[in-house]
Amino acid sequence: MATTESPAFIGVDWGTSSLRAALLDADGQVIEERGSPQGILQVGGGAFAAVLSQTVGDWLQGGRLPCLISGMAGSRQGWLETPYLPCPASFETLAKHLVWVPDLPWRVGLVPGLSVRSGSVPDVMRGEEVQVFGALRLSQAQDGLFVLPGTHSKWTQVENSRITGFSTWMTGEFYALLSQHSLLARSLDPQAAWDPTAFEQGVLRAGQGPGLLHTAFGTRTLGLFGELPAAAQASYLSGLVIGEELRGLPVPGGLQVQLIGAPALTQRYAHALSLRGIDSRRHGHEATWSGLCGLYRQIQQIQQMTKDPT
Repeated sequence: MATTESPAFIGVDWGTSSLRAALLDADGQVIEERGSPQGILQVGGGAFAAVLSQTVGDWLQGGRLPCLISGMAGSRQGWLETPYLPCPASFETLAKHLVWVPDLPWRVGLVPGLSVRSGSVPDVMRGEEVQVFGALRLSQAQDGLFVLPGTHSKWTQVENSRITGFSTWMTGEFYALLSQHSLLARSLDPQAAWDPTAFEQGVLRAGQGPGLLHTAFGTRTLGLFGELPAAAQASYLSGLVIGEELRGLPVPGGLQVQLIGAPALTQRYAHALSLRGIDSRRHGHEATWSGLCGLYRQIQQIQQMTKDPT
């Protein structure tokens, strides 16, 4: 959304394979957006400052505007490792533990990730926490279930404006492995157009409960017996893996699930959820900018309280 307001800060979502940046006003409205293919794995020799300058150097304005970066730039393989903060965590928690990159002519803050434990096994997220808080602001809610589909899908619980827990599901990665590197890849076209009917068939098959290790092979046998066209096999397999994810995660009745991510993916999850009678709301990349705006405001409040002698 365009705005005539003055720029207040720079928001950056720096992931593994790409970088997205936005110049934003104090209300989180986008003045300009830019993208770069230089994700953290493409940055050689630790030249993160140089890549940032190449991408948004004119926005940095000699350090006048703060730059808030979420995502994998704060990982061990990124610019500067930031800690994983334990849940429950709020906007204020993230703002207080922002890591400011030293020895720069600009103010660059890296957002920490979050961690939680399921029994003795830890789970982590980095970048998704900002999107969840952003969707929370956009929906004007304080509680809810937020799902972020992707390579590693995140199911996140929010209570009283705090992330209280989450779980990670390697759904996208398993789909990529099966569709590109398994026996199924010989007859399956991962670039085929989405087939809603085949997708539904896969979701319903997953819901019957044998488990993905068994149901995935059916993608091949349905093709062998002429019951599933080659062009529909990718959609069927997508339905199987997403259905498997949903099968392991009971959703309370009457709850609206908030989906955050790329439109093509959130559309599939919304469709799969609807087959179970579950309503959903979808958010795109605006959730990231909204989340970073919330952090910017928290930082402003913290700074004001520090300066206030009362």
